[in-house]
Amino acid sequence: MKVLQFFIGIMTFVTTGCAQDSEGIYNGASQYRDEIFLADPTIIREGDKYYLTGTGNQQQQGFVMLESSDLKSWHTVEDNEFVLKKGDQTYGTEGFWAPQWFKGQDRYYFIYTANEQTVMASADTWMGPFRQTDIKPIDRSQKNIDPFLFRDDDGRYYLYHVRFDNGNFLWVAEFDIAKGEIIPGTLKKCMESTEEWEATASYISAPVMEGPTIIKLEGVYYFFYSANDFRSIDYAVGYATSTSPTGPWTKSENNPIIHRNIVGENGSGHGDIFTDKAGNYYYVYHVHASKTNVSPRKTRIIPLHFEKNESGIYDISVKKEEVIEPYQE
Repeated sequence: MKVLQFFIGIMTFVTTGCAQDSEGIYNGASQYRDEIFLADPTIIREGDKYYLTGTGNQQQQGFVMLESSDLKSWHTVEDNEFVLKKGDQTYGTEGFWAPQWFKGQDRYYFIYTANEQTVMASADTWMGPFRQTDIKPIDRSQKNIDPFLFRDDDGRYYLYHVRFDNGNFLWVAEFDIAKGEIIPGTLKKCMESTEEWEATASYISAPVMEGPTIIKLEGVYYFFYSANDFRSIDYAVGYATSTSPTGPWTKSENNPIIHRNIVGENGSGHGDIFTDKAGNYYYVYHVHASKTNVSPRKTRIIPLHFEKNESGIYDISVKKEEVIEPYQE
């Protein structure tokens, strides 16, 4: 099945299998004909092009890839539907979720979730196909999802991810990229669910903290994460800061920075950060299908604004009018 056929299938589901809401969002196929339905999205920029993938309805098969030159109009890459595919020297049989491209010093890596395990594959280019020499997850000891790989200035690697313990919580460990393994004795829990916005009453569940992304600015680490169950209308993004890649972390008083009350759409969260050609930061994330339906989740992109406060830490914010609603040609 080609990617275009996949999205047509999604459109058919949306327009025939869902009720029309009060704003007429399901009023005919034309309303959804160009939407991109990728949750947990990630974007990598190479030269003048941007490449997008994420969790889609094809999650039982792997990860598709789209290309753009302006972040608005996207299209499939000819003869390269899947950047990583099930059974093609890759670990996993189901639940292909939450990917990340990572550019190493001499190789590209693709970090993802499958079978509720974090996995790393590699390739010569960002277009893949990403494969494994030794087909295995990163850590077999217990279930762990939502990986994000970070390389610090000193050359050390850190794997941020989610582990289950009466809820979803964020953890970090030093990572041996050559072996594709967590370095023993370095695993550490990052933070607890402590803020009211992180567990609202709109959807009752165990605590959920997930979707990690890390950037470093002027010696300070900025840890972006999502909280609440993804089915909650209050699924949202906040961040914390530290002077160490392993914490302790101080949550921003301005959290959440991406939320339905800010960007205007429910379930806004779980994405990744990338820069444009000018070095400006953007966050790509997903939202609910509508005010009444969670799925299929839609992709959104928004610029991040940084303003240094009196303590020397950047306050980060977004503007609703700058939300990009990407579409597929």
